[in-house]
Amino acid sequence: MKHKVFVDGQEGTTGLKIHEYLAQRSDIEWLSIDPEKRKDIAERSRLLNSADLVFLCLPDVAAREAVSLITNEHTRVIDASTAHRTHPDWAYGLPELSPEHREKIKHSRRVSVPGCHATGFIVGLYPLVKAGIVPADYPVTCTSLTGYSGGGKSLIKKYESVADGGLNSPRPYALRLQHKHLPEMQAVTGLRYPPAFVPVVANYYKGMGVMLPLISRLLNKPLSAAQVRDFFAEYFAAEKFIKVMPYDADATLEEGFFPVECCNDTNRIELFVFGNNEQILVVSRFDNLGKGASGAAVQCMNIMLGADEAAGLKS
Repeated sequence: MKHKVFVDGQEGTTGLKIHEYLAQRSDIEWLSIDPEKRKDIAERSRLLNSADLVFLCLPDVAAREAVSLITNEHTRVIDASTAHRTHPDWAYGLPELSPEHREKIKHSRRVSVPGCHATGFIVGLYPLVKAGIVPADYPVTCTSLTGYSGGGKSLIKKYESVADGGLNSPRPYALRLQHKHLPEMQAVTGLRYPPAFVPVVANYYKGMGVMLPLISRLLNKPLSAAQVRDFFAEYFAAEKFIKVMPYDADATLEEGFFPVECCNDTNRIELFVFGNNEQILVVSRFDNLGKGASGAAVQCMNIMLGADEAAGLKS
């Protein structure tokens, strides 16, 4: 059986990557829009309502508009924008968090794909809050390093068109501490207060390292870094796309430096714990265009359609 799939926003970075993932799938029938009609509401509406499943790879306002155009109750939607990530009627598309999350994705008609920074943050913190190890009122801080592809076509063009390496330095941004991923980071983890979050974009194409420091004495259960690593290993033991790395292993570093590009072109998250008995550093590494965007969307599609969850994805 073939499933009719339409990508609204097919020319964007996420849409193009989804098409790449699914191009060789024999169970997918593509519905494409003529580029000249991509802003034609009537044509978009026709395709949105003709599809079994729709990917929305659009800005927030356009994503909300697309949902409003869908009148066919059988059309299922996966939204890659920020628009619905904290909406109570939408499933949050991070199935590794719990069996309940995976079941909700499986049966939902509306699924929202997590943000890239949020993915790494939530994977590293949700289990600890859920288990009562990190208190809900913990003063959480986080720094996240990403390649410039996370900013979409406009930022890619800016980096790749600058002569003589004019954007070589890492550039922190969202310094008013109001990044658009913060609502989901707080809501999904169950934190009482939003984290102090600093994203940093650097002059490389893709790859992400999300760094979450914790102080053992402030935890409800004062675990060491090694014990936190063992907790993660047990929590994610059944998950094919999350690999908990050996504790503080020098083999994962390059002369003491942490390389953030090692999961590129996969849907894998590698979860690290560094530190000692008093201070803990949780680091998640993944492809911001893979598990941080298009790969996560395809994984959710597989779950929703009852296919192999890993179909078309590299672990």
